[in-house]
Amino acid sequence: MTAVARIRRLMPRDIAARKGGTPIVCLTAYTAPMARLLDDEVDLILVGDSLGMVLYGFDTTVGVTLDMMIAHGRAVVRATSHACVIVDLPFGTYEEAPRVAYRAAARVMAETGAAGIKLEGGETMAPTIRFLTQRGIPVLGHVGLMPQSVNVAGGFRVQGKTSEEAERVLADAHAVAKAGAFGVVIENTVEPLARALTAELAIPTIGIGASAACDGQILVSEDMLGLGGDFVPRFAKRYAALGEGIRSAVKAYGAEVKARRFPGPEHVYPAGPGEAPPTKPLATVRERAS
Repeated sequence: MTAVARIRRLMPRDIAARKGGTPIVCLTAYTAPMARLLDDEVDLILVGDSLGMVLYGFDTTVGVTLDMMIAHGRAVVRATSHACVIVDLPFGTYEEAPRVAYRAAARVMAETGAAGIKLEGGETMAPTIRFLTQRGIPVLGHVGLMPQSVNVAGGFRVQGKTSEEAERVLADAHAVAKAGAFGVVIENTVEPLARALTAELAIPTIGIGASAACDGQILVSEDMLGLGGDFVPRFAKRYAALGEGIRSAVKAYGAEVKARRFPGPEHVYPAGPGEAPPTKPLATVRERAS
C-alpha cells in the first residue's frame, strides 16, 4: 500500500470489497494503547462488548452498557488512523425496536467517530439492520453463537451441529446479508457450515471459531497475546505470552523496590546548579515560611 493510500482510513465499503480477496485481518481493542499497536497491521478493529469480560471481569457480556462502549470506542478511534473501527451495540440497546436501535447507533457514531456498529441476531434483527443501513449507519452482522443470548442458548455452545441448528444459522446469515449488512461475523459454528456460508453469501464472512475459508478472521487480542489468563478458547491461537512477561517484570520491580535498588540515581532529580537541599528539618522550613 502506498503512502498516499495509507492516509485514508479503511471504511465498511473497503471491507465489503474484500469479499473473496485477500483475507480481512480483524482484532479487538478496547483502549488507546492497544489500538495504537494494532492499527498498522489490521484492517478492522472491533470495540467488542467482550470488554465486559476482558476488562471488567464480568461473567458474560450482558452487563455492558452503551456508555461503556462509547467511552472505549472513542479512545480507540482517537488512537487510530488506518483500521476500520466498528463498535458493538450492547445487550438491551437495540432489540426492542428499529427506532431504539437507531438512537443507540446514532449516539455511538456521533460520539465515537466509529465507521459503523455491530449487532447480534439474524432473521429477527433483519428489519432493524435494514432500518439502520437505510439511514446511513453501516452494520456488521453477527450469527452463530451470539454471546448476548448466552442465557437463552444454554451456554457457549458450538452452533450448527444438528440439521435444525444449521438451517437456523443459514437463514440468519442470509437474512443479515439481504438486509444490507456490509459483512457478518460467524462465531463458534461448525467448520463445514461456515465454509458453505462463505461460498454462498455475497458479503464477507469474518470467522471466530468457524473456518479458515471465511473471508476474514477475528480474535480477542488478549487471547491472542496471552493476556487473558490460563484459559485459551479452542478457537484462539496464542501468538505471544505477554502475561508471563508482565508477571516477571512486576516481580523484578517489586524486588528492587523492597531492596531500595529502585529508583536509582538515574531515576531521580538532583539539585541544579546553585541549588542545595534544605539543611534543616522540613517542618522548621515550613514554619518559617508561614
